[in-house]
Amino acid sequence: MSSIQIGQGGHGHGSPGHGGRQRSFEGLPHEHPKVASHFRSLEDQNDAGKLGMWLFLTTEVLLFAGFFCSYAVFRMLYPAAFHNASHHYLSWKIGFANTVVLLLSSWTVAMAIRSAQLNQQVRIRLYLLITILCGLFFLIVKIGWEYIPKIQKGELPMGLYSYVHGEFDQEPLFLSIYWVATATHGLHVLIGVLLLSWLLWRSTKLHFGPRSYLALENVGLYWHLVDLIWIFLFPLLYLI
Repeated sequence: MSSIQIGQGGHGHGSPGHGGRQRSFEGLPHEHPKVASHFRSLEDQNDAGKLGMWLFLTTEVLLFAGFFCSYAVFRMLYPAAFHNASHHYLSWKIGFANTVVLLLSSWTVAMAIRSAQLNQQVRIRLYLLITILCGLFFLIVKIGWEYIPKIQKGELPMGLYSYVHGEFDQEPLFLSIYWVATATHGLHVLIGVLLLSWLLWRSTKLHFGPRSYLALENVGLYWHLVDLIWIFLFPLLYLI
């Protein structure tokens, strides 16, 4: 059995995250990934896992496509109301801050996958932690700076709408699309944070390495889709 060297940049280290002495480790979890009995090889298992994730992501695209189509139809029907609501109820600065954070998180999750391919164990955990913190930042800003103030002022969807300074009758319709689309997206961010936390825990057990990083890759794909959806939601709801 070949020995494995763990550490930053693929160099030998005494233990993950410590420099200095070179030491060999044998029998690490990421060197012996489990292959389910119904797969012929690890490659077949990985291919099936990737295909399954892409099929799942396709259903997610279909889900959010409904929101985008609803927005497009009602935007064409009530352009003045939607334009006014976008600038009156939403702050582009808050949306922009969350956009920057999610773009950063896309880079860090990609770097976590690359670190696993290079057997950089400490960097896997570091990049996963940064991604988790970005996701939590997004949720805190969304809830604390948007949702709670809107609930307090009555800027709610349709029948729950009680804001007294509205200028158009169709503004509650805009808020309905805003609440449903962003809340659904926020739920996906929360699920992503939980999955990333699970990956972070697994990374402390040395489950990821050059031969075993499928879970990282699949969660990374999911996270990229979450980021991509927000890149469309931000201009549609906050800028146009």
